[in-house]
Amino acid sequence: MSISLRSRRIALPSISSILLLGLLGTLWIAGGASRGDVSGQVIVRIVATLVIAAALLLGQRPQRDALMPVAGLLAATAMLALVQLIPLPPGLWQALPGREIFIEAAKISGEPQPWRPLAIVPGGAINSAASLLVPTAALLLIAQLREDERAWLPAVLLAVITGSTIAGLLQFSGMGSNNPLINDSVGQVSGTFANRNHLALFLSLGCLVAPVWAFREGHKPGWRAPVALSLVLLFALTILATGSRAGLVLGAVALVIGPAMVRSQIARALRRYPRWVLPAIVAGVVAIVVILVLASVAADRAVSINRVLAVDAGQDMRSRALPTVFGMIGTYFPAGAGLGGFDPLFRLHEPFSLLKVTYFNHAHNDWLEIVLDTGVAGVLLLLVAVGWWAWASVRAWRHDGTTLGRLGSAMLLLVMIASLFDYPARTPMMMSTIILAAAWLAWGSARGAALPASRRHL
Repeated sequence: MSISLRSRRIALPSISSILLLGLLGTLWIAGGASRGDVSGQVIVRIVATLVIAAALLLGQRPQRDALMPVAGLLAATAMLALVQLIPLPPGLWQALPGREIFIEAAKISGEPQPWRPLAIVPGGAINSAASLLVPTAALLLIAQLREDERAWLPAVLLAVITGSTIAGLLQFSGMGSNNPLINDSVGQVSGTFANRNHLALFLSLGCLVAPVWAFREGHKPGWRAPVALSLVLLFALTILATGSRAGLVLGAVALVIGPAMVRSQIARALRRYPRWVLPAIVAGVVAIVVILVLASVAADRAVSINRVLAVDAGQDMRSRALPTVFGMIGTYFPAGAGLGGFDPLFRLHEPFSLLKVTYFNHAHNDWLEIVLDTGVAGVLLLLVAVGWWAWASVRAWRHDGTTLGRLGSAMLLLVMIASLFDYPARTPMMMSTIILAAAWLAWGSARGAALPASRRHL
């Protein structure tokens, strides 16, 4: 028995765990942008390709049973992107909705109608398909991890989020430098991301991960509890500094859901104390948060709140562009305009009243943009994905011993909320985080699935 326990303690990390750490490190440095023309995309996609090859050649056989829904949704997404690149006969292509202006252009130029793919901007669809290399690599590596290695994933993700927080705080203090691998904006607190909304979402996810990391089943929280509380406060204050208005909503939701996920573990940890201790701790934490927020506002450091107070809904480009986006959806539905083509197509439909010196690169509502790009096929895929999330979430929240399942459910919920205001799921770092959250949800919801071992935990 002692030999067996000793061998488990000194077990070397698998090749898959090493590759996963390398992939996450690469994404932390170069995976924070969504644009396909930034140099960071080349780096992360090359690394993802090499990681996939190494994992297939050297890694263990993937444990597929519980993760099949996640793999199926990812495969369907890739198939949807690839189908849009298949050249169609001229007659069929001309019958697709919204192609009239291109048909007329060919007639005026005297050129014959060529075979064309469904995607009006094929380069955008190619970029969309290539972007799936990163989540594919992440899913493959996660599926190959040993049970004891899965237990380290919350700590690893929390470390990555903390690193992004530190980068954001350096930017906030004026000490941070621009990342040449992503298209970040000078003077904006965006951490390792190109967009402050994406950093705010990442920090909100950290507010969920921290309490789960501290209060895992079968563990006394010990030193992890105060560390987790400190990290949550740090994440919340950094959200205020980002200037993200959506981040305020996401952070507030995370601060409510985070303790709710581990309420039973907290109650067990405080069982030997008087009953008034738990309400006193809750009141104290709330008071600390309120005091820190008020102090930030008084010091003019709460940029997010300042932007909320200063916003003019009538001048906000996102709300002004919505009628045009809805019109574009009607023009190209049910076939869709093709993935990755929003920017040039919006310029085609953009009214003079919306013309600015800057360009509108996305719909800033990924739900609508997916419908615009993929039509009825994308709607069906979204319904299947949301349906699986809802079904798996109910199972994860109903059963005991599925804290990681609840964490995955809550993380995906925040991503879905954030996608109402922006496009966070288009960044490689967030893609991998979504895959990890989906894996946790799949493991937590599967009856009899092997959940991460609680004995190996940082």
